[in-house]
Amino acid sequence: MVTEELARGWMSVPSLLARGNTMGCDVADPDRRAELLRRSARGEWIGAFSGSEPGAGSDLAAVSCRATRDREEWVIDGEKRWTGNAIRSHFILLLARTRDPAPGEPRSAGIDRFLIEKEPGTLPPGVTATPIDKVGYHGITTFTLTISGLRLPESAKLPGEGFRDTVQALNIARVHTAARAVGLARGALEDSHEYLLERQQFDHPLADFQALRFAVADMATEIAAAKALTYQAAAAIDAGDLSPTFPAICKLAATEMAVRVTNQAMQLHGGNGYTTERRVERYWRDARLTTIFEGTSEIQKTLIADQLLGRRR
Repeated sequence: MVTEELARGWMSVPSLLARGNTMGCDVADPDRRAELLRRSARGEWIGAFSGSEPGAGSDLAAVSCRATRDREEWVIDGEKRWTGNAIRSHFILLLARTRDPAPGEPRSAGIDRFLIEKEPGTLPPGVTATPIDKVGYHGITTFTLTISGLRLPESAKLPGEGFRDTVQALNIARVHTAARAVGLARGALEDSHEYLLERQQFDHPLADFQALRFAVADMATEIAAAKALTYQAAAAIDAGDLSPTFPAICKLAATEMAVRVTNQAMQLHGGNGYTTERRVERYWRDARLTTIFEGTSEIQKTLIADQLLGRRR
């Protein structure tokens, strides 16, 4: 609910929630874990997730960034892409390969999570960051990280199975992204409502023209349906349902809806919508990203179909 309301104003703001919200708290020591959870709740433990690479995006099992054991330290080498908030964060949660899969193991075997603690505004020695110039989502600076000889203590490797735990975390992230998409679409609809009442053409406000009224009705209906689905998926997770199906369904439905609704909102604004004078162009640019990050729409369809039909190959 908080995410949706903040996204109504600016999608970059609730994205900071996704970089807190207990991320980076999964350390082995229970006292340290409790401390980090308290800091996360206070907004004093905001991180960056570094999973994707130039050759590993939708195929996260293709991670090649390497973590090599050197006595009581880990040495990290590789290149990561799409790491948002890397410099301003308190930590970077990084996926790296500690070993190659054994014969018969899945490709994801040997991938682990590492917690890189740092001061906000800095990068640790051995890490350089190059900003990526994005179309939208300008409130979060996104980087390509080049890592060479980064040394981490043994405790930086988090417990659990890195790939499996990351995939399970994505279930929550996808519902969060669906809420962002709903908020974006609401913003576009509400701004369109104001504009149609304000703008006069042919001696009438645009709100008097049936074609435009029907467009608004369609937008409102799509938003209501996606919102209900998103809240239902969130309730299922709270009830302990770890299946990826519902998060994938709500993410697919809400983000594709947001693209359609924000596109229609720009059309309703006419030429004024294609300027930076109105917020609608920002909603449109940010909505387009929601169908890509946290797994593309095609990945969501794959997850849904695999759950329903099984994996054929």
